[in-house]
Amino acid sequence: MYVVEPQPCPTEGAWHQPHVRSPQGMARLLGTIRSAMSESGYQAKDIFAVCLALEEAFVNAVEHGHRGDGLKSVRVAYQVGPGQVLAEVEDQGRGFDPSRVPDPTAPENLDKPCGRGLFLMRHYMTWVHHSSCGNCVTLCRYRSPD
Repeated sequence: MYVVEPQPCPTEGAWHQPHVRSPQGMARLLGTIRSAMSESGYQAKDIFAVCLALEEAFVNAVEHGHRGDGLKSVRVAYQVGPGQVLAEVEDQGRGFDPSRVPDPTAPENLDKPCGRGLFLMRHYMTWVHHSSCGNCVTLCRYRSPD
């Protein structure tokens, strides 16, 4: 399994910490993040990468962490800085061990639905880190060179 370890990231901007309960709320938040990244001059590929990874993390939090319980909220903290975007997605679930999720690109797993969201997060972000209990993922995307 491909694991990306976090690199040091200085704090670059204000943290925003909304709580999201629904796909519609997440869509609104992604629109806000898209706008902030665009206003900060991020390229379209960076905006796409961050939004895709955040959407995957949110879906995992709701489906796996909350087991579909719509009464629970997901904390999505983020900051858009001049050189990177940092985000945390935290659910109220018991967590999981990401190293135990099968590699979706392995031949024996190509027809299995699990692990695709983690794979996309790892592919599109500069680094991905899971908390020790596994209910919070931190995502970082460095600005692409011009």
